[in-house]
Amino acid sequence: MEKVRRVLVSVCRDGVAPQNVPFLQSVTGHFGAADQVKVRCWLERNRLMVLKDDTDRGVPLKRAASCPIKYLSAEDAAAIPLDIQQRGVDVGVAVILQTANERVLLTRRATQLRIFPNVWVPPGGHVEPDETLLEAGLRELKEETGLYLEAEQLPSPKILGVWESVYPSRLSAGLPHRHHLVIYLLLRSSRTHLQLQDCLRPFPTEVSACLWADVRLVGAVVSATDGHDGEVHADHLPTAIRVSEVCPEGGLRDATLPLSVLVSRIPSSGPDVERVSTGTKFALDLWLKTTKDTTSDPHPCQTDHVTLTST
Repeated sequence: MEKVRRVLVSVCRDGVAPQNVPFLQSVTGHFGAADQVKVRCWLERNRLMVLKDDTDRGVPLKRAASCPIKYLSAEDAAAIPLDIQQRGVDVGVAVILQTANERVLLTRRATQLRIFPNVWVPPGGHVEPDETLLEAGLRELKEETGLYLEAEQLPSPKILGVWESVYPSRLSAGLPHRHHLVIYLLLRSSRTHLQLQDCLRPFPTEVSACLWADVRLVGAVVSATDGHDGEVHADHLPTAIRVSEVCPEGGLRDATLPLSVLVSRIPSSGPDVERVSTGTKFALDLWLKTTKDTTSDPHPCQTDHVTLTST
């Protein structure tokens, strides 16, 4: 049998065989009209199985309030090329890498990338066939930033949450041509951000800058909720944030970035701007809650011990 080349999303219901999710179906919307539900997810035979679970075992699955899939008209849907309609929903993983001194790594996607260029996100990418989520996260971390972490040295990786990502992220920017579920994995390093900084070797065709965000900066970022005009909580933060820009040959140089960029919101119309992605804000908000409540235990990565097999 031909090898499966992509890992796709399937939804599960008790007593019913898993069903692949069509490209034009919202995974979140499959479970109801709300923009956020609780689910369990695991990898099985090169499919990400998603099951609604309102118990303590469930993790948040969320889509943007402006998710384009929600607002597609029949005419819009018919205008999407058939090869895209038949793609299904892909699976990605993003790493929230927490240092020993409670900072997390964010990277700015390179200008030439076709999806979300110049947007700040954690390291991440597609899950490949026969990978666990942890293996995929560690591979993407190394490929994008040069950081190599051994799975055996990471204490209990956790799934923070799942984001339904559609690109473009608003209909005013064009019809959807990418649809993913992004699994946010929390990995805790025993090293500080300064120790890890010495090991950064970002790949310039993927990453144009990096920064280590502390709790105060993360708090400001997540307060800039996309689609809302509420106050940004940036008190006592400098107006410029230190970042490491990636040189064309792959080296790093010190630079600063206006704080206003990191607390920008997605525009309702017109071209996109440099900002932190909406899904990243969702994940960082979940991360903040783990730092504020030392008794909280984010949900175990249920695929740490699972090796995917092709069928």
